[in-house]
Amino acid sequence: MLLSVCYPFIVYWGLQHHDFQNLLLLLLLVLILRYWLATERRERTVIIFTVLAVGLISWLVDGQVGLKIYPVMINVGFLAVFVHSLYFPPNIIERFARLSEPNLSPKMLSYTHKVTWVWIGFFLLNGSISTATTLWATNEIWVFYNGFIAYILMGSLFAGEWLVRRYRLKITSNG
Repeated sequence: MLLSVCYPFIVYWGLQHHDFQNLLLLLLLVLILRYWLATERRERTVIIFTVLAVGLISWLVDGQVGLKIYPVMINVGFLAVFVHSLYFPPNIIERFARLSEPNLSPKMLSYTHKVTWVWIGFFLLNGSISTATTLWATNEIWVFYNGFIAYILMGSLFAGEWLVRRYRLKITSNG
């Protein structure tokens, strides 16, 4: 997980100091290691898709773009997982909510459904910005957005939603 968070910085540093082919090989090996360590089928599917995309884009289009596409692929993967959870319940947010409150009211179930859609919107927007920085921005802007801003936005949405959910659960359970 730490390697995933540090990925933009590793790529940025690597592109400044090493040949992209060696860096690509190293990062693909790290992704394969993550695959072996992954416990969930969904996570393994996202990793396989990411490895294939990074490898193919690097080989067919441009090595640097291929290396920098990883954050885009992570957004696509999360997007797919959240969308999938809407069609094959329980949705992701409901699963999180049930960790602290196993018996959710119909209002809370509706809330978790809506919040899942908020996350889908987030991953669409974040993935789009990540794609734009990958294709058209400098390496410095790419690493700043994908290694800092995106994490701040995701953390803020996660924390804000968690606080709202706790508040709503408290109100729902009190009456």
